[in-house]
Amino acid sequence: MYKKRSLRTSLMLLVFLLAFSSFSMGAFAKGKEPNSDSVAQKLAELVGDIDVRSTKSTTVIVEMNEQSIVEAKHTGKSQTKANLAKERNKVKDAVVKAAKSSKVNREYDYVFSGFSVELKASEIPALLSVPGVKAVYPAVTYTVTGEESELVTPEVYSPQMMNSAPHIGANDAWKSGYTGKGITVAVVDTGADYTHPDLAHAFGEYKGYDFVDNDNDPQETPKGDPRGEETAHGTHVSGTVAANGEIKGIAPDATLLAYRVLGPGGSGSTENVIAGVERAVQDGADIMNLSLGSSFNYPDDALSIALDWAMAEGVVAVTSNGNAGPDNWTVGTPGTSREAISVGATQLPFNVYNSKISTSEGVNYPSAKVQGFPSDEAILALNGKEYEFVHVGLGGPSDFEGKDLTGKIALISRGDFAFVDKATNAKKAGAVGAIIYNNVAGEHADVPGMDVPTIKTTLEDGKKLLAELEKGNNKVTFNIEFSHKVGEMMADFSSRGPVVKTWMVKPDVSAPGVNIVSTVPTHDPSNPHGYAAYQGTSMASPHVAGASALLLQAHPNWSVQDVKAALMNTAENLIDPATGEDYPHNTQGAGSIRVLDAINAKTLVTPGSHSFGVFYKDKGKQVEKQHFTIKNLSNERKSYSFEVKFDGNPNGIKVITSNNLKVNANKSQNVNLNVQVDAGKLQPGYYEGTIVISDGEQTFDVSTILFVKEPDYPRVSGMDVTLGSDGPTAIEAYFQGGAEVVDLFVYLSNKDGEPLAYLGDIGVYENIPAGFQTFEWDGTLNDGFKLPKGYYYNVYAYATYDGITSLAGANFLNE
Repeated sequence: MYKKRSLRTSLMLLVFLLAFSSFSMGAFAKGKEPNSDSVAQKLAELVGDIDVRSTKSTTVIVEMNEQSIVEAKHTGKSQTKANLAKERNKVKDAVVKAAKSSKVNREYDYVFSGFSVELKASEIPALLSVPGVKAVYPAVTYTVTGEESELVTPEVYSPQMMNSAPHIGANDAWKSGYTGKGITVAVVDTGADYTHPDLAHAFGEYKGYDFVDNDNDPQETPKGDPRGEETAHGTHVSGTVAANGEIKGIAPDATLLAYRVLGPGGSGSTENVIAGVERAVQDGADIMNLSLGSSFNYPDDALSIALDWAMAEGVVAVTSNGNAGPDNWTVGTPGTSREAISVGATQLPFNVYNSKISTSEGVNYPSAKVQGFPSDEAILALNGKEYEFVHVGLGGPSDFEGKDLTGKIALISRGDFAFVDKATNAKKAGAVGAIIYNNVAGEHADVPGMDVPTIKTTLEDGKKLLAELEKGNNKVTFNIEFSHKVGEMMADFSSRGPVVKTWMVKPDVSAPGVNIVSTVPTHDPSNPHGYAAYQGTSMASPHVAGASALLLQAHPNWSVQDVKAALMNTAENLIDPATGEDYPHNTQGAGSIRVLDAINAKTLVTPGSHSFGVFYKDKGKQVEKQHFTIKNLSNERKSYSFEVKFDGNPNGIKVITSNNLKVNANKSQNVNLNVQVDAGKLQPGYYEGTIVISDGEQTFDVSTILFVKEPDYPRVSGMDVTLGSDGPTAIEAYFQGGAEVVDLFVYLSNKDGEPLAYLGDIGVYENIPAGFQTFEWDGTLNDGFKLPKGYYYNVYAYATYDGITSLAGANFLNE
């Protein structure tokens, strides 16, 4: 039986004893009774995954009880920078005394009250009893949420960002005179190449700030930087917002500010990102875009708090939702922020083609289907033509070595490499197309946007092609015909909600994020400025930031919540082509944004989504009350009706609201909602619903969600392996709600974390409490086998609770 107390509980008990001991030394010596309130005030909250047994140096963010400038302003309290600095110095001095190794780095006072401090992890418990400390957060590593591809040649890119800008209606907004003029957008990212000819117009004399090198030049990381790889991400994001040259961003006349918070390789920590957010607000940004993320699904980390107060101060904060989809609960901070607009990624509509292939001896391959292609022109170019085909095994880079693929078709087996990588490798080798055959029975997946036109076949037809090659029949003919069009759909990689603790629907909205062409630095002095196609929620987020600039130009008096509501209320609901049904709210949010509809909105419903929380009562009905606000922007009185639908019409959920509501012109009114849940009649899990609001002419859908008993979040996440001088010493993992059984086992892997072979079990553990847990491990499996050094391994935890299972893993090199 696993009886170990959770790390959080053990830590808080330790801190309580330390604080009590420290208190009693003074109080009892004078014969006074200890004041329990005084002791409690010394205990701060520890948030996040921190191994306090380690003596390694780490960085944490300390939040103070003393309120920030913005928080004080919005809670009706008096606060000055001087007073805050005075209080911060007191806390800093106390921290240095409590943790001898501590070194204070960045300090915050505007949208976050506190500072970052570097110290030994084992000294963190001492911080929690320092007077004035409210909470301690890990300095999370943030990375860009976009993946790059090859540079796009001038013959390929268009002056309107391919199809994404017109698809969301940006072109129509431009025709109406809304181009983002007079609106400032801060790009909190890897910096930006402000010298790019498509971006130079958007930057003034003041470009922003570099928090990596601490200077006024927020240029991208150059090639050859000894600290890591060059970057281009922030420039790509900036172009999506406001490029105006060979390509055109969503808000081509907006002003840009760049804040370099992610350094070489596109990685950085919380301490720089918060500093960038604070600076952007103080520099007068109207909007900020954060196309970055982490795996930490929690709404009250330091960065999310900073973004919430930035929104309160009137700055529209837009974040990417993350690239860890398609599973639920994969959204990570800062997409977990209560107030910021979190954005999922979509794939633009595309055409589907039927295909037939035959070899030179007339052999047919009935399973042949189009798997993916870069453009309609490219797939149609194969039609009616005969090509030589060459077998290249699994299609890895080494499989093409020594083979002539120029102008030919690559025949590739499924396995080991992603389909998109196989197509990319074929393109690099000079191939004009590819045929990928399955390595097991059945059909494999379609993949829109492949780098070369790609046909897929079954394993049976793949063997027939190989047999023809053996006979010397190395020619293949294609017959390609248009079939039908697939509408805009969610990208599989786009992270899904909901958010733990607040139980909020995330993302809020979605936008195009696949094959987005934008500006990049080439890092080639002879030709420094270029264009590239990237994909990720990083690419979707700046579409929304740019759209927000158009809305603020059209409606300069709109609040941040008005902007958010307009985008959510007018978003287009997306249909999953695989099921023919609407995507879940936690997949698409309110839907894909439509700019002109948002600009022309005559009704705003805030907030744009609702969570009724968790219902636990086994017997009888539990009732919770909430409300939302309807703002009538028209010049006439409107009458609104309401209908609440939950998916599947489950027995046990009933929502009571007004039958209708009359709202005068340019006025707002609250609408009360009472939700009645009989949890005993419902299975545990979450239930999505929609509040349908009608004014007689238009309808507005508002997403809602409620949870019954134990939410179905992943039982285990955030795994890590601690290594000592003689190999592994412990396995750590986070158990969101505990687990009945956890099975730990090991695979041999490569450095990219791809499992190669199962090696054995570490052990089975029972009754795991909620929170961060540590399992002692010396690198030995339960059969006595000890992992050799010099190899990569994956450790997995398979956790089960009340029939809900989940799997998490960690990759490490046993040095």
